[in-house]
Amino acid sequence: MSESYSGNDLINAIAAAAKVLDERKDEINRLNVFPVPDGDTGTNMSLTLASVVENLAALPIGADGAAVRKAITTGALMGARGNSGVITSQILRGLCEGSAKAERLDAASIDAAFARSVEVAFQAVRKPVEGTILTVLKDAAGAAKHARKKKFTCEEALDAVVEEAFASVQRTPELLPVLKENGVVDAGGFGLAIFFDAFVAALTGRAGKLGDELAFARSLEPKVEIEQINDWEGSAYRYCTEFLVHSETVDVDAAKDFLPAMGDCDLMVGMHPNFKVHVHTNRPDQVLAWFLTHDAQVSEVHIHNMQLQSAARTDKLEAEQAAERKPLGVVAVAAGAGNAQILASLGVDEVVSGGQTMNPSTKDLLDAVNRVNADAVIILPNNKNIVMAAQSAASLSEKPCAVVPTTSVPEAFSALFGYDAEAGLDANVEAMTEAYADVRTGEVTHAIKDSKDAHDNPIKEGDVIGIADGSIEAVGSAVDEAVMRLLEVMEADDADTLTILAGEDMDDASFDALVARIEDAYDELEVDAHRGEQPLYPIVMSVE
Repeated sequence: MSESYSGNDLINAIAAAAKVLDERKDEINRLNVFPVPDGDTGTNMSLTLASVVENLAALPIGADGAAVRKAITTGALMGARGNSGVITSQILRGLCEGSAKAERLDAASIDAAFARSVEVAFQAVRKPVEGTILTVLKDAAGAAKHARKKKFTCEEALDAVVEEAFASVQRTPELLPVLKENGVVDAGGFGLAIFFDAFVAALTGRAGKLGDELAFARSLEPKVEIEQINDWEGSAYRYCTEFLVHSETVDVDAAKDFLPAMGDCDLMVGMHPNFKVHVHTNRPDQVLAWFLTHDAQVSEVHIHNMQLQSAARTDKLEAEQAAERKPLGVVAVAAGAGNAQILASLGVDEVVSGGQTMNPSTKDLLDAVNRVNADAVIILPNNKNIVMAAQSAASLSEKPCAVVPTTSVPEAFSALFGYDAEAGLDANVEAMTEAYADVRTGEVTHAIKDSKDAHDNPIKEGDVIGIADGSIEAVGSAVDEAVMRLLEVMEADDADTLTILAGEDMDDASFDALVARIEDAYDELEVDAHRGEQPLYPIVMSVE
């Protein structure tokens, strides 16, 4: 993989960089321009890279370059959360693809990797914006190309990439006015520069001797593989018994003679001092006792009644077979038990927990799609920061899958009124998209940092802020006042229906009083009030 660095060096450097990014995620989150408590850039990038580290930790020692690259790309994509996580996954995919043919890590292979990364990452974003993480990637790639042309050494090339990444981050406010207005640099670009810097520091030893940063992701016990026995019928024994054995002196041959006398499907794998034992037996107590009386300790003991398991599995399979497979199903994302119940009542098959407080990963959404007993599935992301992950899940799904790009739960409510389970996938996407097109969404929360509203008025940390379709239009100290201001901005006078959802922090009495106030002010507006129980947002509402 490299003349100077082993594959293990590169894997450990990735893990070390992911750890640094996790430690600095709050610093990155504070750069988010919008002062609401959403799933933030630093958090999403950190969670995405944590999935990469988990995949790498599961590789066997000595895994070849192809296996390492697959672990990185698969882990990044399946763990991607939010837009920043999805883009990060594509950056890593491009770096892996661009280095696939490299025999060593040098200026030429670094240039090839970054050139491909730019191609892949920009292809993933329909309308790339200058002054973002993509700009930082492009500038870093430019530094890699310059390093190749100037015949830099490997370490000189890596340092040049890091230096240019941070320089690019500093330039982002000049390219994106909203950053300059708020006095910040781009959060995603800053996170990427931190990751590059930490990776190079760990790889080259600038931060001191590199330890095994993957240790925290590995079990203390050796990883062993045993055949999974799923069919109890026909076995003469009832209990599937598994446990770990710890001993420097246990007689392995004697143990292997003993286990068949106690049952069948017996296995003992490993070496001193750690073994894994598996056996089907009617006396698990005697099996454990043998090892305990032969100078061994046991742990991680699992005893399963296979007869009961088999019966339960049979019942489950019969129930699944009895369930009628639908031509079309729906997956939706929502936070709060009330919102989940409403979505289910409107025909949603699977509700994935998430939204403002935590963006579900591509894998979370893909797993939900796979659980739906339908020939095709529609995903309602219900948050602008989840749309890209939803689109990734749809592209990876083995069954036909599409995204109706709702950005709020109220939009999903309206979209579902256009849902026809008997119609085709494309027809439903069109009808559901049209059904929520005129919905205007309002959200009330508390500012988590000083900022400014849409009209350049100051916002202080802790202020109540009202957001209408992404624009901060109300600032004050009371939730009800913010709601009333939003209704003016959202032109509730001209609307027919208001859907309003109470968050978990708003009590029933306050919610009832707010609803009564709205009904007094807008006597022709039909108010549909529910408890959504969403966190951090006392009120979410929509008019149409």
